[in-house]
Amino acid sequence: MIDPQNIVENVIVWDGGSDWTPPTGYTMIIQETTPAMVWKLNDSVTPNVYQLTEVVGAGSIGFTWNGTLLTTNKPQPTVPSA
Repeated sequence: MIDPQNIVENVIVWDGGSDWTPPTGYTMIIQETTPAMVWKLNDSVTPNVYQLTEVVGAGSIGFTWNGTLLTTNKPQPTVPSA
């Protein structure tokens, strides 16, 4: 459920029944088929860094929606030093 400000407000499981109607002004998308930009560790570069990477089905509450994909609201993680 994406609110009118394009923020994921909730993730729901819908059985397809007609007894539920989404709130007015909300955008409904299917989580499992929607691309989302999330932080993934890129260990192929030195030093290792977290980079935003597109992953299908990884959207979650708090992510922002641009009409095409979701983007995490979490700050970039840092790689712990050894």
